Amino acid sequence: MEIQNFYIPAGGDIPDRVLNPKFDHKLDFYARLTRQFAARDPRAPLLVAGDLNIAPGENDVWNHRYMSKIVSHTPIEVEAMRALQASLGFADVVRDAHPEDQKLASWWSYRAADFRQSNRGLRLDHLWTSPGLTPAVVPGSARIHEDVRAWERPSDHAPVALDLAV
Repeated sequence: MEIQNFYIPAGGDIPDRVLNPKFDHKLDFYARLTRQFAARDPRAPLLVAGDLNIAPGENDVWNHRYMSKIVSHTPIEVEAMRALQASLGFADVVRDAHPEDQKLASWWSYRAADFRQSNRGLRLDHLWTSPGLTPAVVPGSARIHEDVRAWERPSDHAPVALDLAV
């Protein structure tokens, strides 16, 4: 089994490729990664994990309408992420383990005194499996450890995990 763990930079504050070189770089990185994964064998067991800095679904952000104009959930970013996921037929195992209409988040800003009360989270951290690894995912095991975000001096990200029967 191969594990690819990524941190993809957020892309700055302005969702415009011309005005913001960081945003342009983020989208270019997604495009290059998509081409690389498309050339791979989907039967090979591969796990892609990490902070991909895009919350793809309407229920992966606290407010879809508002966040659609903010870096991390803009239509062009969501499209880039969907292309990457489709490139090898990756399963989004965390989302697949939870109903699509359930709000999920793995990141909350430090600006809120109580992240649960403000409830303005984003699902930026992902676990994807290739078709060659997806059958090994223990059903219902993919989860976000939100409780870790409540620890003293935590990261602004909560860990995501899954169990594999290998």
